Amino acid sequence: MSRILRVAGAQMGPNQRADDRAAILARMLALLETAAAQGAKLVVFPELAFTTFFPRWPMDRDSPELLASFETAMPNPAVQPLFDRARALGVGFYVGYAELTPDGQRFNSAITVGPDGAILFKYRKIHLPGSDRVKEGQRYQQLEKMYFEYGDLGFPAVRGPAAWGGPVLGMLVCNDRRWPEGWRVLGLQGVELVMVGYNSAAYDPNGGEGESAETRTFHSTLAAQANAYMNATWAVAVAKAGDEDGAGLIGGSCIVDPNGQIVAQAKTLADEVIVADMDFDACRQGKEKMFNFAAHRRPQWYGPITAQVGATPPD
Repeated sequence: MSRILRVAGAQMGPNQRADDRAAILARMLALLETAAAQGAKLVVFPELAFTTFFPRWPMDRDSPELLASFETAMPNPAVQPLFDRARALGVGFYVGYAELTPDGQRFNSAITVGPDGAILFKYRKIHLPGSDRVKEGQRYQQLEKMYFEYGDLGFPAVRGPAAWGGPVLGMLVCNDRRWPEGWRVLGLQGVELVMVGYNSAAYDPNGGEGESAETRTFHSTLAAQANAYMNATWAVAVAKAGDEDGAGLIGGSCIVDPNGQIVAQAKTLADEVIVADMDFDACRQGKEKMFNFAAHRRPQWYGPITAQVGATPPD
């Protein structure tokens, strides 16, 4: 059985604060159609794809505008057309969104949906950046810690459908990709494809002038390349990019192979589709030789990696 899957990264340009949700969804559907027309069977959308990056705006936690940015169910009527069209095309997708649970918890979440339209699994962002309060006098805010709880599902890995070659799949969201822990926990479960959506500022979101857009784009790409190589996995990192109401977001969406080489990368800060054929058997070289975890790990020198909630390795 072939283990080659054509995967697309659906980079999105900016979603402005005043943008209509239906208009944003129409752009996402256009990206989905473009990817499917190029033969993609799995499409990766960015973090918080349905809204602007609202954590840059100070708002009361119970304000109508903030609550309207959260999804209380997935799917729901506002996003159902994406599920319906993807199912009709036989295409699965990863998408990031703000999740409001029935008991009132709030997470920066992502799901992967199979080609049949069913949700395969969910991930909730663990490495929340920014502050839990407004920083007075700062031009831009980064308030994820004020608006979201830390993810509580660990770093789950699941085996994808046979139609995709049965790859072991993992998800991260934005800042998670800069930390090696998530990648390694997924790597120890045999991950073969890590999907990452991000909305990364084109400036230092914590204040100061020490990071340019170019440096932040370099670091974003470096994180995907280094961690893909060290865990012998394919990686797809997809941005929401461009100028959102005067605040810049980096682009640089990329697809990286298990050797850490970029095989496709976005050229703009706008809506753009990148595509690559992933041969999951290409992960074997690193997994069975260079990074043979069973043979080469030495936990007696650095301690065990503790079990993750919800992180049961696939068969």
